[in-house]
Amino acid sequence: MLTRKQHELLTYIHGKLAETGVSPSFEEMKDALDLKSKSGVHRLISALEERGFLRRLPNRARALEVVKIPEVRAGNVVELKPSITPPAPANDQVIDLPLHGRIAAGMPIEAIEGQSSLPVPAALLGPGEHYALEVAGDSMVEEGILDGDYALIRKTETARDGEIVVALINDEEATLKTFRREGQMIRLDPANRLYDPQRYRPDQVRIQGRLAGLLRRY
Repeated sequence: MLTRKQHELLTYIHGKLAETGVSPSFEEMKDALDLKSKSGVHRLISALEERGFLRRLPNRARALEVVKIPEVRAGNVVELKPSITPPAPANDQVIDLPLHGRIAAGMPIEAIEGQSSLPVPAALLGPGEHYALEVAGDSMVEEGILDGDYALIRKTETARDGEIVVALINDEEATLKTFRREGQMIRLDPANRLYDPQRYRPDQVRIQGRLAGLLRRY
């Protein structure tokens, strides 16, 4: 039997996966459940893993899979049923994504348009048009995004609070950060306590895409 918070988190993750195809960030989960810190999210996820409700997918940032969800009757968990998820592409299907140079996960650096491509398993991607960027820097390490990783980006020009996005600043520099609105300003948050948030006017920031997956080579 799940606790109320465990059930809330599982339901929230399941809903975000159904809506966007990407599991929510720890910051989003913390805010959704009104928790004081991300450590509380970690504990809930670990408990759901132990009970077989969640599975972490290896080598991918923010990669959670809902294995099963509780069916609730009169407030009690009485039955387990498999979660409903869209069928995954064939494991051997590979897509060549355009590789557009390096993107900063620290201070912004120039976004380089390249002509090369990166072979990516189709199972890592959801719907929409995608491209890849090599991550430079360590400011997103607390989201599991490391220097040298390849960020798989779904093209979009809009973003919601809490999404990890590629933001083009002053049409010159690109950075990978968590998007937030703060009054009349745009705030780009790192996921490393050693770095400070970056604040810009809305006219200074153009969204180039949001994080859809991560590829790491060993």
